[in-house]
Amino acid sequence: MLTKKQYELLVFIDNRLKSTGVSPSFDEMKEALNLKSKSGIHRLITGLQERGFIRRLPHRARALEVLRLPGNLEEPSPPPSGFTPTVIRGDFRHALPGAAVMVESGAVYLPLYGKIAAGTPIEALRDAAITVEVPAVMISGGEHYALTIEGDSMIDAGILEGDTVLIRRCDMAESGAIVVALVDEIEVTLKRLRRKGASIALEPANAKYETRIFGPDRVKVQGVLVGLMRSY
Repeated sequence: MLTKKQYELLVFIDNRLKSTGVSPSFDEMKEALNLKSKSGIHRLITGLQERGFIRRLPHRARALEVLRLPGNLEEPSPPPSGFTPTVIRGDFRHALPGAAVMVESGAVYLPLYGKIAAGTPIEALRDAAITVEVPAVMISGGEHYALTIEGDSMIDAGILEGDTVLIRRCDMAESGAIVVALVDEIEVTLKRLRRKGASIALEPANAKYETRIFGPDRVKVQGVLVGLMRSY
């Protein structure tokens, strides 16, 4: 379900695209919705993207495409022949917001949420406007996002600083899985999860670092590692 402002923005973008073929500027959207700042427009666009109503066209500034409209509005014109966008909608609660990913010509565009510590935990950065192109074969069903590794505590698991890790969103994981863990609602880190009775251990893969033990109410799984990309 869309908020009133999301609905108004979606209708405005769709009408402008149909009348001119060009996406409205952020200033135009801000004025049309009577908002005081462009940051509000950024949040609305992200919300529409998360819900699969629009997508940002990669490598093109100020380029938006309406994928669908609410049921009470006429559906937008079909995309060009030969292209059918596949949208996986997310709902990353707590530390990570939801985001859409798009499969196009064998590539998947995942939201890149910034750096995550593979050493001392840091808060995960969030910017749904940044995406990373991933081969579609690396992604199975479900909701995914990407993070950049900072630190060296997982080097013995083959995860190095600067690597881009691909994460499947979930809130449960088997003991022994490498997960994105939210600790005390503020810290996010990539570690191997071990269940020890009623406690949860977050294990590094580097002898320089110690395993941290927490009560089950202090750790929430944000996703499981499913892939890794590295640049040389």
